[in-house]
Amino acid sequence: MAFFNVATKKVVHLTMSLALATVLGAASVTTASADSVTLRGASMFDDNHAFTKTMVKFSELVGEYYDGDVEFDLRLNGELGVEKDYVNFLQQGVAIDYTIMAPSNMAKFAPSIPLMDMPFLFRDLDHWNTVLSSTAFGPLEAELEKNADIMIIGYTGGGVRNLVSSEPIGNLDELAGHKMRVMGAPIQAQIFAALTAAPAAIAYNEVYNAIQSGVIAGFENEAASIQNLKFYEVAPNVTLTKHTITVRPIVMSGKTFRKLPAALQAAVMKAGSEAGAFGRELESREDGLKLQEMVDAGQVKVQEFEGREKLLEMVIPVQDAFAAEIEATDLLNAVRGM
Repeated sequence: MAFFNVATKKVVHLTMSLALATVLGAASVTTASADSVTLRGASMFDDNHAFTKTMVKFSELVGEYYDGDVEFDLRLNGELGVEKDYVNFLQQGVAIDYTIMAPSNMAKFAPSIPLMDMPFLFRDLDHWNTVLSSTAFGPLEAELEKNADIMIIGYTGGGVRNLVSSEPIGNLDELAGHKMRVMGAPIQAQIFAALTAAPAAIAYNEVYNAIQSGVIAGFENEAASIQNLKFYEVAPNVTLTKHTITVRPIVMSGKTFRKLPAALQAAVMKAGSEAGAFGRELESREDGLKLQEMVDAGQVKVQEFEGREKLLEMVIPVQDAFAAEIEATDLLNAVRGM
């Protein structure tokens, strides 16, 4: 864990017990003097993870754009809990001022936000980056701020999810009836069922054994997870369906933001946007490097999906129905039109 003093770029280490007592026992934003502010952040990962690097970049940019004294206390390795805990802290304005999290964790406050995670929402990386660099998700941001008092100040992400299987799956004929694990959200199963696969929601920690025993023949995931958990040992075939490109909002407590000086508010918004762009490039690049590392090590074989454009057409009715269900039809149409 580290305490980032942006004004001096100095790192001061704190003891865990003292840090926890301070963080959990007081309001999030603290002021040592009239012109000194401390902002607290949280990451579930270590300092090598793209999310942590993005939050450090955010702090550096704020320090660059703000002339006053501002410090960042960034807690790593899940010290302050998991993302569901972060949502509660942000909403209440205590313990955490800013973080990065998956949209699904905020769905109870913004029912339309799961659209960000819908498979095949983005045609490719260029489309994804165009959308996240625009104001397309403005309605979702307003909904979240109104209902939860949580602000989205930037967008990172960039992990590309592909099919991972014990046997090659390279076209629609091979995908038909393919027994695969999907995440628990119903839209995930609906999408792959529309593509004629046979999806099933299986606990993530059971995937390796389920493939090994033949209960399923594959799943879908990002390169980092395939590599870290050695899924390539039972599923060495990666098919580049690129069906999901992750979106991870950089968020800040509205209660915290309103306490900040106007000049610091402006710096936070500018830094959030730029840190998001930094994080997107970083995670997307690292995702590609991890996949190539596995290819070079002979751990996986990678192939394109023949006729991927057909997949985009086949899922349209399911996407339309899902968007209507969560009242996000206009938003979906706006993203498609970009």
